[in-house]
Amino acid sequence: MPRFPLLLMLLWSVGSHGFPVTSERQDQDMEMVQKYLKKYYNLNIGTSVLEKQRSSAEVVEKLKQMQKFFGLKVTGKADPETKALMRQPRCGVSDISPRFELTPGNPRWERTHLTYKIENYTPDLSRADVDKATEKAFQLWSRVSPLTFTKVFQGQADIMISFVWRNHGDNSPFDGPGRVLAHAFQPGRGIGGDVHFDEEERWTKDSNNFNFFQVLVHELGHSLGLSHSTDIGALMYPNYIYSDDVQLSQDDINGIQTIYGPSKYPIQPTGSQTPQACDGQITFDAVTKIRGEFFFLKDRFLLRFQPRYLEVSLTPISTFWPHLPSGIEAAYDIAERDEVRFFKGSKYWVIEGVVMQSRIPQDIYSSFGFPGRVKNIDAAVHMEEEGKTYFFVANEYWRYDENKGSMDTGYPRKIIHDFPEISGKVDAVFEDEGFFYFFQGTKQYKFDWKTKRVVTFLTSNSWFNCRNN
Repeated sequence: MPRFPLLLMLLWSVGSHGFPVTSERQDQDMEMVQKYLKKYYNLNIGTSVLEKQRSSAEVVEKLKQMQKFFGLKVTGKADPETKALMRQPRCGVSDISPRFELTPGNPRWERTHLTYKIENYTPDLSRADVDKATEKAFQLWSRVSPLTFTKVFQGQADIMISFVWRNHGDNSPFDGPGRVLAHAFQPGRGIGGDVHFDEEERWTKDSNNFNFFQVLVHELGHSLGLSHSTDIGALMYPNYIYSDDVQLSQDDINGIQTIYGPSKYPIQPTGSQTPQACDGQITFDAVTKIRGEFFFLKDRFLLRFQPRYLEVSLTPISTFWPHLPSGIEAAYDIAERDEVRFFKGSKYWVIEGVVMQSRIPQDIYSSFGFPGRVKNIDAAVHMEEEGKTYFFVANEYWRYDENKGSMDTGYPRKIIHDFPEISGKVDAVFEDEGFFYFFQGTKQYKFDWKTKRVVTFLTSNSWFNCRNN
């Protein structure tokens, strides 16, 4: 069955030739593991010999709990994947509750109209940017619940937002740049509901460093009574994963409505669903091979299939390429150039190796010669033997000569004429060992390039090791 992965710290690894781990490094790693489990999983570390023996067993159990939460292989050992995840930037609130369950004790605000106040501002952003992001963050939660929020400028508010340093008087000191980004307190009097940002982080309004708006939306979830979610697509997921389109997932919406009830709007808003590899109804926006691995793109996620290990991992696209937008519509790789091209609308982005060549996309008209009537590419695939790339648009396809840098004459042609049994819009396509694999909805067609016929009918997720395939 597919394994829910560690967010990849290294994009591709071709092997490791390391030096022996020193005793000092092992001690440092163990200290880091214990601190992490103590902060986020209530690990108790004793001082006596007997207590240390008990602590050792408890570390194993807490590691298993943490690994299960993040979808790692449950070993009870501080393996490299586990330690790498522990080093990722994240929220400072613990992970003791699964999914969208409420904070222990089920705290909630007893009224639906709340006030907030920004106590101070970060020098990283203009006051206007902070104000705008804060208002927008509250609107996200208000849109899906009966809650309303008003900004106040004097006195105390229900939710106080501030930028602070290290030990700032709440018994939860920050640790400097790069680890704990912010934290918030459950609903209640006094400090209840308040949000603290670590001023030693670099706060931005884009993908650089840490996006203030995205982190604030997450922390406000805690202010309203939500715990962390195991859903990697939810904003209440504990680790920071940048998204170019910050929206509440259905998991987030289910959580806040569990506490406060449905939205005040007659038509209930819905959120995105995190794709599941073994969902029989899953469809894909684009599929391509990169360095021998298969990348299935869906919304803002990619499912990475590694044939060598027969494993599929779910990862946000931004984990690999922070500046690539969600909703990619087509993709293809040119293996001999170690180059991948991603398409959305009339624009495309180029990745060479693992590096995006420019944040500014190029257009398909000047680069490939498409006519103005083509508004987007549905699917694309490169045939290495020919040096040709096939672009599928509606019920037609174009053939592009990568070496000459021009479209072949006589195109576009009807897809059905040259690809019998492939009619209508193609969602995605890729090539493997001389076969084209076409995706249409939940169906997949294995097409023999030489005989020009479909040789196998498959489900869209047939590559994954699912029991229903």
